Amino acid sequence: MSKRDYYEVLGVNRDASEEDIKKAYRKLAMKYHPDRNPDNAKAEGQFKEAKEAYEILSDSDKRAAYDRYGHAGVDPSQAGPGGPGFGGMGGGFSDAFGDIFGDLFGAGGRGRQGGVYRGADLRYNLEISLEEAARGTETQIRIPTMETCDTCKGSGARPGSSPTTCGTCGGQGQVRMQQGFFSIQQTCPACHGSGKTIAHPCPDCNGAGRTKRYKTLAVKIPAGIDQGDRVRLSGEGEHGVAGGPPGDLYVVVQIRPHPVFERDGADLHCEMPISFGVAALGGEIEIPTLEGHAKLKIPVETQTGQAFRLRGKGIKALRGSGYGDLICHVTVETPVKLTEAQKELLRQLDASTLGNPTHSPRAKTFMDKVRDFFNPA
Repeated sequence: MSKRDYYEVLGVNRDASEEDIKKAYRKLAMKYHPDRNPDNAKAEGQFKEAKEAYEILSDSDKRAAYDRYGHAGVDPSQAGPGGPGFGGMGGGFSDAFGDIFGDLFGAGGRGRQGGVYRGADLRYNLEISLEEAARGTETQIRIPTMETCDTCKGSGARPGSSPTTCGTCGGQGQVRMQQGFFSIQQTCPACHGSGKTIAHPCPDCNGAGRTKRYKTLAVKIPAGIDQGDRVRLSGEGEHGVAGGPPGDLYVVVQIRPHPVFERDGADLHCEMPISFGVAALGGEIEIPTLEGHAKLKIPVETQTGQAFRLRGKGIKALRGSGYGDLICHVTVETPVKLTEAQKELLRQLDASTLGNPTHSPRAKTFMDKVRDFFNPA
């Protein structure tokens, strides 16, 4: 049975990069690995086929030979003096698959020799008012952080002593686990990846090399920031381990509910009650804004729920120079605690308008809908 094209096996183009080839193989290896497909001969065959394709295409020399001669260029049975063959796959399963899973599970050891780690990123939830979010502000925060121990200078060892090379992993920080033909690397259980062991831990940090402290930072909040937006303070996270770079601090903004306004992006919404007389006859009312007050003209025969837009009275856009709008939703307020004289006037008004569709257009529309519902055509 002829072999399938290696590029076809991995599902990549012939001009695929090394990273594309690695990603394709990783996906197939996870899908068809025998441990995930017990007693499935077809899956095992697909796994071996993908492994073979990856071993060839991940090696630049073998890939060049394959591109030129096809399968014959990498078939050891056809290799000879001056021939295109390479005399075998080389490297074996552990080399090909171990590199994939080293990247996948962080077990490759690259960038971690000697226990050097980048410090962790930190998150701080900062609650501010809507006014502060709209105008921008600067505030101070106090955060806990892990910093390099002053006593041991980050080594973790008692002054006068020093860490020693781990006997389990030989200072590599990683150990290889072999289960049949499946081999992966994992963090050394003895030194936890540092490659060193400490016989006499530092009394101040208990061998960790870092201690917990608090620091105060100034945070500048830009105008227009919204709920959930983050402000990044580079290098203000936890200190790295064994001289590693520090992490970053992310200040996540939470905006307190406002008693008057609701925010929608750069726009603001508010609800404004108006009297029955103003709604019917029209008039001018004063409404609040974040910058003070503004005048709003109410036209005659205004209905509850009507919205009026005041351009540029919202919040400055975080990215850009424009401002949002203020949308005012009016609500016609029913008068309460009326005197008998006031009630009589309302009865007279109601009697004069009752049943006249000219005065109650919404009521007429509603009754028409009800009639159509119970008497469909």
